[in-house]
Amino acid sequence: MSNPYDTATERRSILGPTLRFKGDLEAEEDLVIEGRLEGTIRHTERVTIGRFANVRAEVHAQTIVVEGTIEGELHASASVSIAESGTVRGDVHAPAFTVVAGARFSGNVVKVPAERTAVHRPATDHVATGAKSDAAP
Repeated sequence: MSNPYDTATERRSILGPTLRFKGDLEAEEDLVIEGRLEGTIRHTERVTIGRFANVRAEVHAQTIVVEGTIEGELHASASVSIAESGTVRGDVHAPAFTVVAGARFSGNVVKVPAERTAVHRPATDHVATGAKSDAAP
């Protein structure tokens, strides 16, 4: 039996409707936000702002789907889409941008090449490599 979490595209995290989070989130898997979040989101995959979510954040991801409410800058390396139930207050930076009839959007759209909006990890996230040891710590 294969592990369902073998690749990042098969993983998904859900921040439920009763969750309130303030800070920075980073991951390499899909993220669905249903609660309240304030801070920064850096994901290499898809971020979905759920229908009842209320988010105040700068978001960096491959794909961003807004079904709820978000205030902040959105940076996508592939696309940003706002569903009929979605509200965005802030600028969008993405190669592709879709707004469904009924959605609310207040901000600017900057069409950028995919490589300009890729999620970059800070230098402090890199681990130095050295000699390997099989000894227990």
